[in-house]
Amino acid sequence: MRRLMLLRHAKSDWTDLGARDHDRVLGLRGREAAPKVGAYMARHALVPDLVIASTAIRARQTWELVAAAFPDIPPAVHDERLYEVGAQAILDVIKETRRDVHALLIVGHNPGMRDLAELLIASGDIDTRQRLLEKFPTTALAVIDFPVDDWRKLHPEAGRLDRFVNPRSIEAATD
Repeated sequence: MRRLMLLRHAKSDWTDLGARDHDRVLGLRGREAAPKVGAYMARHALVPDLVIASTAIRARQTWELVAAAFPDIPPAVHDERLYEVGAQAILDVIKETRRDVHALLIVGHNPGMRDLAELLIASGDIDTRQRLLEKFPTTALAVIDFPVDDWRKLHPEAGRLDRFVNPRSIEAATD
């Protein structure tokens, strides 16, 4: 069994109009949202064995804020191949994952994250799947399970969507 978690980076700051896209930092809303998702992940035992994050500053900062929720911070690597790419390029990176990694977290960007989820998901709650397809907002987390023993065996429509949450849905569930 393999568990893939797709986390879109948190909301970035657009006030520095001269900043390169890759160098944009998180905005206040993003800095508040990421720890909520981290706390949710820790509370629900969604602990990755490995994290692969985009090299963009906003993705790095998102992971740092999420990671703070874990008592033992999972190992993370930053891969430039995840920056602003499509679903197939992300899947190619995932397929290189070591076999001893059972739970993998990818921290990346849209539209690649949403498109990858759409490509991989074959089953799961219909309403939740529809929500994901309609919008994969910043700091959204999709958890997809696969009945395979090796990441190289991932293929389209092989996964089951376990859950799809974002800071708003997490807050609504705890009210």
